[in-house]
Amino acid sequence: MMKKKSIPASKPFLILFLCQMISALDVPLDSKLLEELSQPPTITHQSPKDYIVDPRENIVIQCEAKGKPPPSFSWTRNGTHFDIDKDAQVTMKPNSGTLVINIMNGGKAEAYEGVYQCTARNERGAAISNNIVIRPSRSPLWTKEKLEPHQVREGDSLVLHCRPPVGLPPPIIFWMDNAFQRLPQSERVSQGLNGDLYFSNVQPEDTREDYICYARFNHTQTIQQKQPISVKVFSLDSLNDTIAANLSDTDIYGAKPVTERQPVLLTPTGSTSTKVELRGNVLLLECIAAGLPTPVIRWIKEGGELPANRTFFENFKKTLKIIDVSEADSGNYKCIARNTLGSVHHVISVTVKAAPYWITAPRNLVLSPGEDGTLICRANGNPKPSISWLANGVPIAIAPEDPSRKVDGDTIIFSHVQERSSAVYQCNASNEYGYLLANAFVNVLAEPPRILTPANKLYQVIADSPALLDCAYFGSPKPEIEWFKGVKGSILRGNEYVFHDNGTLEIPVAQKDSTGTYTCVARNELGKIQNEVHLEIKDPTMIIKQPEYKVVQRYGQVSFECIIKHDSTLLPTVIWLKDNDELPDDERFLVGKDNLTIMNVTDKDDGTYTCIVNTTLDSVSASAVLTVVAAPPTPAIIYARPNPPFDLELTGQLERSIELSWIPGDENNSPITHFVIEYEDGLHEPGVWHYQTEVPGTQTTVQLKLSPYVNYSFRVVAVNKIGRSQPSEPSEQYLTKSASPDENPANVQGIGSEPDNLVITWESLKGFQSNGPGLQYKVSWRQKDVDDEWTSVIVANVSKYIVSGTPTFVPYEIKVQALNDLGYAPEPSEVIGHSGEDLPMVAPGNVQVHVINSTLAKVHWDPVPLKTVRGHLQGYKVYYWKVQSLSRRSRRHVEKKILTFRGNKTFGMLPGLEPYSSYKLNVRVVNGKGEGPASPDKVFKTPEGVPSSPSYLKITNPTLDSLTLEWGSPTHPNGVLTSYILKFQPINNTHELGPLVEIRIPANESSLILKNLNYSTRYKFYFNAQTSVGSGSQITEEAVTIMDEGKMAGILHPAVVAGKAMASRQVDIATQGWFIGLMCAVALLILILLIVCFIRRNKGGKYPVKEKEDAHADPEIQPMKEDDGTFGEYSDAEDHKPLKKGSRTPSDRTVKKEDSDDSLVDYGEGVNGQFNEDGSFIGQYSGKKEKEPAEGNESSEAPSPVNAMNSFV
Repeated sequence: MMKKKSIPASKPFLILFLCQMISALDVPLDSKLLEELSQPPTITHQSPKDYIVDPRENIVIQCEAKGKPPPSFSWTRNGTHFDIDKDAQVTMKPNSGTLVINIMNGGKAEAYEGVYQCTARNERGAAISNNIVIRPSRSPLWTKEKLEPHQVREGDSLVLHCRPPVGLPPPIIFWMDNAFQRLPQSERVSQGLNGDLYFSNVQPEDTREDYICYARFNHTQTIQQKQPISVKVFSLDSLNDTIAANLSDTDIYGAKPVTERQPVLLTPTGSTSTKVELRGNVLLLECIAAGLPTPVIRWIKEGGELPANRTFFENFKKTLKIIDVSEADSGNYKCIARNTLGSVHHVISVTVKAAPYWITAPRNLVLSPGEDGTLICRANGNPKPSISWLANGVPIAIAPEDPSRKVDGDTIIFSHVQERSSAVYQCNASNEYGYLLANAFVNVLAEPPRILTPANKLYQVIADSPALLDCAYFGSPKPEIEWFKGVKGSILRGNEYVFHDNGTLEIPVAQKDSTGTYTCVARNELGKIQNEVHLEIKDPTMIIKQPEYKVVQRYGQVSFECIIKHDSTLLPTVIWLKDNDELPDDERFLVGKDNLTIMNVTDKDDGTYTCIVNTTLDSVSASAVLTVVAAPPTPAIIYARPNPPFDLELTGQLERSIELSWIPGDENNSPITHFVIEYEDGLHEPGVWHYQTEVPGTQTTVQLKLSPYVNYSFRVVAVNKIGRSQPSEPSEQYLTKSASPDENPANVQGIGSEPDNLVITWESLKGFQSNGPGLQYKVSWRQKDVDDEWTSVIVANVSKYIVSGTPTFVPYEIKVQALNDLGYAPEPSEVIGHSGEDLPMVAPGNVQVHVINSTLAKVHWDPVPLKTVRGHLQGYKVYYWKVQSLSRRSRRHVEKKILTFRGNKTFGMLPGLEPYSSYKLNVRVVNGKGEGPASPDKVFKTPEGVPSSPSYLKITNPTLDSLTLEWGSPTHPNGVLTSYILKFQPINNTHELGPLVEIRIPANESSLILKNLNYSTRYKFYFNAQTSVGSGSQITEEAVTIMDEGKMAGILHPAVVAGKAMASRQVDIATQGWFIGLMCAVALLILILLIVCFIRRNKGGKYPVKEKEDAHADPEIQPMKEDDGTFGEYSDAEDHKPLKKGSRTPSDRTVKKEDSDDSLVDYGEGVNGQFNEDGSFIGQYSGKKEKEPAEGNESSEAPSPVNAMNSFV
């Protein structure tokens, strides 16, 4: 054992390291997630450390564990490997480590005594169970002995010794007589903790010959009996008669009468003793004293108080009982025995020791590669326990080295773990009183993020209430969570949102504008995943007109209003209550859509009326008080509830009936309609009154039926039209005699919880249904349709009995009969139950698949024999998954899909298949226990389908008469592509479409150059792929060829045209000398114009556009606006619309709808545009942009010069 180390002062770096540790991952309890993650073994169930077994029954040593992959199991016995294959009497349950040792077929339980330990192992580690000590129970007989009769003088003390045989576990002792009646005990006569019977002083009535000590061994359900002990008590009178003949008169008169004696302790002896008890146990201290008169026992704790709420006195205060003791309960306890002649005391020194108990038990760690973590194992005890570590069941000192692991006493520190660091560690804390063993695994996982919240989940919240949007996630390393609103919204931040560690987004006060789609994104270094949820904000439900306080005369009519306003998508329900209870079942109460009307109001209608409005999201209520008054002016007769009956009398007492009579109280002007008789059972439910019966108001006696073993009291309530009277005073009590039960438990069922058991349950009888003391149940069962005898057992204070060792899923006949100390209930009816189900044994056969089309298939199978189902047949499950796409020949992550077909169905449809793919499937039968084995995987293929649209279409390198088209193959070809189909047509300035041209392109091409196109013309393209099945969906795009510079030259100076005659059409005019010279000339003219204007102004001349010149200089020299980067320009008085920003064509010349708003392409493509000699563009601005093409030729209409200039900027 390794000694626990404390952290020395020389290691402050270790403390700092622990403070900076990265917290381990929390794995959500999601069943699907847990099935997919690898996990070291975890022991889930094991037998107790000290396991006492019945030597007559098979020994079952439990060891269950879980893990991924499922663990394998092995056992050691007395520290060495236990080879169960070599012992024919020992078997291990399938998929379990539980051992079954067959004792009922010749094995001997004594041969299997020993210390057993189970190991569950998989590729990620090994977990071990506690040391399970197996011992068969023993119930030996009493040794034969000759018992001499006890002859005792009256007033003396006496101890009758029991001395039961030593059994395992120890027996329960009780004293009875020959008639099996318990011997009465009192302060004078009582049984000690050791089973002896103590008499503080004997009396003549103690004389008897059948003091019998019984030992009950519960484990084997046997009772052993000691030989009867005879006690004869001699009184003073009998002694005088006996010795009178032998004594003189003086001797007789000198004989002493029964004398009183001061107390003497019978147990314990001496003045002091010691007692050691373990923490958490029950401390029992005993003092029994002799004396006459009988001493009274009192207990104190020296130097302290007896613990409150944990101290109890038993056996007429002779036994002090303290439950759940702790170290604080150590000390000296004094018992004092006192009578009228004196007292005696005894001091018991109690020391409370402690077996090890957890302060911090090690917890499982789930870490990511490279992370840090710690396992902490801290325990306490008295004496202090020692801590030792094991790795995968091997002492850590000799376990394989792990560089990421460092042991420091009760802590293991992990630094920069890797996947090979996964293991199961065991912490053992032990001292001389016991040990603790805990398994904790370190599971190193590298997992991409997963979102566990269902996609597109809808949340509905009332406005101004908190909204909680879930995003349960898992990943390793722990993913970072971000929330977005809308499809392209920015990340949510700010005080209006609360981001919880579990991924939940909280909107503390949700408003109407909070409605929308929210996207949760989880990302770590291994990937990213997102999920959308939807939030709807509903208007709150309101009562816009509440019920008001009303005062109404008797026999009048009253109405309460309750008008509501609610969200139109929510369906409200309105409920009316009277005094917080349902409305009386009376036709006078009329409930309308938004009101409550009470007709013919009476005094009993007085009260508080509440309108409650409920929707699925909220609830509101409003109340009003109704006061009923007498109608003036005629003084009305005072009607009131009757006075209570009185003078109750019980006569004609019989075992099952009695007669009750009474005198009615004053009717108070309203005739008594009937009397209600109630009873109280002072034996079973004191203080609780139950309805018995009712009789007409003219009757004042009633014959009441009674049940056995009930202490009855009765009272009577008078009722008239106004209401009920106060109850009468209770009658005298009447205790009926006990009897055997009249009825048996109801709802008897038999359902197995395990493959080898039958759980029999029933509803226990209530209270007086027992008909007497000692209520028990006789549970009987036998296998149906088998010539077998009934097996019975008698139990008490339970409503369930488990029959072990049953065959799997067989019918049983079951009955449960009540009994008490006086006998049995009538013979119960039989019910049919079944023992536990087990997993099906065989898989469905002859699995056939018929492919209907590219996305649908039909699967057939033969049903399994019902006897192999081993349970209630629930149906069949079809598992199917895509292996690969036949067009790509690339495998992907297998995602299995499951379809369940209920009942004994032998076929099913598989929808949603992907075309031109290879699939596998298998079929399994399902019962109440789970799934059976899978049928062999069946491979089938889906035929080709039509492809999806090409992944993209990009148009580049526009020239005067050509365009280059590039495209991507379809994301889902759904077969073998045979070709691509390209269709295109020109679009003129009025958006009319020209003739359609179609081109078929080989499937292996990914680009095409279209030649012989018209210059400066917009074209619309339609592009799709084809398989042998047909054409897929198409993708469309538009592009423009560039403008012919020869057209531009027609408006320039002839000399310029001549100079350009031999130039390439692709030359940029901005680099030509003539263009640079022209621009310089224009700039010089503008400068001269500005100088002239300046001179004229200084001379007082008026220039009407002076302000405009200051704000809008020439476009060639105007600086760019700071706000949008465009040049300023003049506009006429009617042009109030701001000009749109210009945009640039991408470098690849791809035309996209979102790339440009004001280019030449959008405004008629500049086909008829012309340039002035100064290089400015002239033409008519089109004024609008149409998205839909129209039939017809191109328009010759030219754009506006001013706006066209802005388009070039």
